[in-house]
Amino acid sequence: MNAPTERLNPASENFNPLVDFSGLPRFGELKPEHVAPAVDALLAEGRATIERALGAPVSWDSFVAPLEDANERIGRAWGQVAHLHAVLDSPELREAYNANLPKLTQYWTELGQNQQLFEKYQALAASPEYVTLGSARRRIIDNALRDFRLGGAELAPEKKARYAEIQEELARLGSRFSENLLDATKAFSIVVDESRTGGIPDDVLAAAREAAEKDGKRGWKFTLHAPSYMPVMQYADDRQLRQTIYRESATRASEFGKAEWDNTPLIARIVELRRELAQLLGYRSYAEVSLVPKMAESPEQVLGFLDDLAQRARPFAEKDVAELREFARRELGLDPLEAWDVAYASEKLRVQRYAFSEQEVKQYFPEEVALQGLFRVAETLYGVCIYAAEAPKWHEDVRFYEIRDAAGMRVGQFYMDLYARDTKRSGAWMDDAITRRRKGATLQTPVAYLTCNFSRPVGNRP
Repeated sequence: MNAPTERLNPASENFNPLVDFSGLPRFGELKPEHVAPAVDALLAEGRATIERALGAPVSWDSFVAPLEDANERIGRAWGQVAHLHAVLDSPELREAYNANLPKLTQYWTELGQNQQLFEKYQALAASPEYVTLGSARRRIIDNALRDFRLGGAELAPEKKARYAEIQEELARLGSRFSENLLDATKAFSIVVDESRTGGIPDDVLAAAREAAEKDGKRGWKFTLHAPSYMPVMQYADDRQLRQTIYRESATRASEFGKAEWDNTPLIARIVELRRELAQLLGYRSYAEVSLVPKMAESPEQVLGFLDDLAQRARPFAEKDVAELREFARRELGLDPLEAWDVAYASEKLRVQRYAFSEQEVKQYFPEEVALQGLFRVAETLYGVCIYAAEAPKWHEDVRFYEIRDAAGMRVGQFYMDLYARDTKRSGAWMDDAITRRRKGATLQTPVAYLTCNFSRPVGNRP
């Protein structure tokens, strides 16, 4: 690796934690200033590996395995940076992420367009060795050939250059889109007095009260983060409060807010660039490109499935909506039923018709009970055991677990980040920190991120 020796020596005080692949990510030591040196060193190593691969014999061990190793290290290091950018954003980390994103984009584009390397994979796929490889290795080779074609390896030089420009701009626009949405979500809050809190559950009010106090304000603070937004929409008796929260959420990062957060022109540009990219590759639309690695065969097949599903479901949906509108008009005095009334009216109808309230049921599923129940289901289905464990973490709320099989062998590990934060993107997702792969005679233990946006406990409440 082309990097100063001290940065590769774990005993050195100048050691960069992003280039340590001996174990779990060292989140407790990782800082924004580590990003650029690590990226530069790993990309230099990747390019050197590509050069050696071009002169190596056509075999798995000679050129595919070294490339897989080098690219896995790049993916692992950048994956840590991208993960922190999504769950613990800061101005310094955002700057480091955006400064280095073009470098990564350029590297992967160069790799995908390397004609000599493409031909090397083609030669391996046509060689006698290919049929002797295991199914996993054959799939890696097949996917590599597919990705070379999708990466523009067969394009003319001038089209390759344009393809690279498009990829870099798309990466930049995608990052900015996500950042705009996070910034717009963080920017809005509303503090109300007690007269406007009717119907909202006590645990939600406790969190809202704590949030207001943290800002040095009296009252109850509500935001657009899911743990605050969703209970207001479902339970708040104050229709104006529901309308305000709904409109602010629906118009985040749009032309109705700050110009610098407006994603409207970004969306238009992304669509335009994707269309051009697809046409460069010989496809009619980006939808066709998207489907190449997927099960569906064509956009027409996907649309046909969705149209068929819609036709079958629509009569039932229309019946449900008609019943909800009539209930809202007759029982709640809501006429017409607006978008910000739907969740509220649905909750009232559910309670009246079925005597069922999510809030009532919730008390029987405190966090720890729910987690242990979830783990027991997984343990029963797969014959494994899940144990709490220790690992460097990016936030005090993060938990870490390991999975062991019936023989007590560790087969996986995962981080669980349950609670919403201002520095965290909305939604819930899973991503890999370390992939499962064979390294010599051993298997690399897979490690995953499980990310959610639930309300965190307030006081002694579960």
